[in-house]
Amino acid sequence: MRALVIYESMYGNTHTVAEHVATGLGSLGEARMVPVQDATDELVQWADVVVVGGPTHVHGMVSATSRKAAFEAAAKPGSELLMDPDAEGTGLREWFETLRKVSGKSAVAFDTRVDMAPVLTGRASRGITRQLRTHGFTLVAHPESFLVDKQNRLVAGEADRATTWATRVAGVFATVG
Repeated sequence: MRALVIYESMYGNTHTVAEHVATGLGSLGEARMVPVQDATDELVQWADVVVVGGPTHVHGMVSATSRKAAFEAAAKPGSELLMDPDAEGTGLREWFETLRKVSGKSAVAFDTRVDMAPVLTGRASRGITRQLRTHGFTLVAHPESFLVDKQNRLVAGEADRATTWATRVAGVFATVG
């Protein structure tokens, strides 16, 4: 199995989750992880399964407006927020606009969101899943959310849970792929 993990990250939490997802997927084959701006059509074609994740902003995927707000929040005096090194690149919304349609390629989505009820926070993985389907992907598992606290740090155990989740996704793919 060849797995490709594509992520967008503002403050590094989704990046960390993506690393753990790639580790879990690598348990059954080769896994590559790339920030969304490096996710080419050729890499997508290389993969047997594509896993796409991003942070939840304003109930959904990052937008140009929410990206700008994230940078402004990190730049405020006294802010403890640090921008992910890849945050300035292309976002998932823009990537999906340029992505060619695929036929029958397997995929699954994940997001990071504040540790509150999804009805209050939204879930970026819903929009990611919708875009994956629109582009011809076959979803092999339900999307998953990984939680951050109100100080914007991954909740304890979430990184390990990402590895476990990805190992299960790899196992599901191995039986249906």
